[in-house]
Amino acid sequence: MSARPAVFLDRDDTLIANVPYLSDPAGLRVLPGASQALGALRRAGFALVLITNQSAVGRGLITESRLHEIHDALNRLLAEEGAALDAIYYCPEVPLGDDRTIIENPNRKPGPGMLHRATEELDLDLDASWMVGDQISDVLAGLNAGCRSILVGSNATLSELPTEAARERAFAVSDFAAAAELILNDHSRRLQPREELARP
Repeated sequence: MSARPAVFLDRDDTLIANVPYLSDPAGLRVLPGASQALGALRRAGFALVLITNQSAVGRGLITESRLHEIHDALNRLLAEEGAALDAIYYCPEVPLGDDRTIIENPNRKPGPGMLHRATEELDLDLDASWMVGDQISDVLAGLNAGCRSILVGSNATLSELPTEAARERAFAVSDFAAAAELILNDHSRRLQPREELARP
C-alpha cells in the first residue's frame, strides 16, 4: 500500500474554540465548518492527524488521563459528523524559557517530532501532506517536517516566517474550512493526468 497524504492540524483556535488550559470535555466547541471540512478531506483520502502542544500537562494543570478524556470526547464529536481523526499526538512539555525546561523538546512545535512520528507510524507521504494551524509555530512545524503549511485566522501573519523560502511553502486563509478548500483544490490538480494539465 502506498503512503497516504495527511492533513496535520492544530487543536485550539484551529479545530476547536480556544479555552486556555482546557480541562473539562464539556468545554469542547468545534469551530463552525470544521467538521464538514474534515469530512471532505477524509473522503478525498487524507489521513487526519491532530498535532498539539499541551504544556498544561507539564505545568501540572491537567493530568494526561484527563487530556485523553478530552481528546476521546473530541473524536466522538467528530465521528458523529464522519470526520474522525486517525490519530492524536501531543507534547506535554513546557516551552523553552520556563524554569522546568532546559532543552527544547523536539516534539514541541515548531519542532517536527510529532509529525515525523506520525509519518512513521501511519505510513504517510509528507511531500503530499499539509500542516494547518493558527500560530507561526504550527506553520514552522509543517515546514520543518517537509510538508506545506497553512496559517488560519488572525493570530499571526506569514511575515513572521524567517525566510522567503519558507513563505513560498506557506499560505494564509481565514479558517479551517478555507484551508480544506485550498488543500482539496491542490489535490485535485495533482490527480489530473499530465496530458490534461499540458492542454492550453
